[in-house]
Amino acid sequence: MNIARIDLVTLSLFVSVARQGSISAGARHSHLAVGAASKRISDLEAALGTPLLYRNAAGVELTDAGQACLVHALRVLQEVDQMAGALSDFAQGVRGQVRIAANTSSLTQFLPEDLAAFMEAHPAVRIDLEEQNSSDIVTALHENRADIGVFADRTPAPGLLTYPYRLDELVLIAPQRHPLAGQPQIAFADTLAYDYVGLPPATSLATRLSEESANLGRAMKLRIQVRSFDAICRMVAATGGVGVLPRIAAEPHARSMPIRLIPLADDWARRRLLLGVRGAEESLTVAARLLLAHLRGQVQE
Repeated sequence: MNIARIDLVTLSLFVSVARQGSISAGARHSHLAVGAASKRISDLEAALGTPLLYRNAAGVELTDAGQACLVHALRVLQEVDQMAGALSDFAQGVRGQVRIAANTSSLTQFLPEDLAAFMEAHPAVRIDLEEQNSSDIVTALHENRADIGVFADRTPAPGLLTYPYRLDELVLIAPQRHPLAGQPQIAFADTLAYDYVGLPPATSLATRLSEESANLGRAMKLRIQVRSFDAICRMVAATGGVGVLPRIAAEPHARSMPIRLIPLADDWARRRLLLGVRGAEESLTVAARLLLAHLRGQVQE
């Protein structure tokens, strides 16, 4: 018995022939030529090693083997239909889990609304979101601990596919009574004479500020390091120092604290947040591909 020669089209045809009572009627129902249908039935009998039909002038009747084959064929086709129905949800991306590693800038500015819109359209997709530093996000992608990463440009990401996501404008945070508070715009170089409140050195923002101060041949007066944007704003207001944060993340704090936001004149203060994935997009689950496409649709120029 050569089971490998049995295919679903032939099983479906056999069921139609059994129900219609003739090969010609079964062929029409299956949208096959009569000759092609007859050969498929003969090949099925050869594969099973036994006749399935009694052929006569009036049509066909099932042999005992044919009756048994019909029961199993119906069961197989039903199982295939159930499998297709169950997997169609995955094929449409409406089920599954997507692991995202995102930096603080994206989490405090753009991701919440973008993810909310995606989850409303795909309520059965579960999002596993973790906040990490940009460099750690790249590592998480390489080690398959995340499906999609959101991190700052300038972050070394060898071997990853990256796509533009959002624009991130950096501004100076200063107390309302600070000497710089009345400036409509300021160059980063003109802020280096003042004490700074900053983030830990592993963050992409701290790395960028350190690089730019080094390019100027000067050192930042980093007096205080904290771990959150909120803490930077609070410490700036309390100590009289200054800091640098993304504008959208800092604006809510400026409404509730005695601080001012001053645009930075430097070109590098407009940075790009990137989406990153490991390997080709085709290696992602359908749910992850849908989310990646959704986030790529939010790109700003």
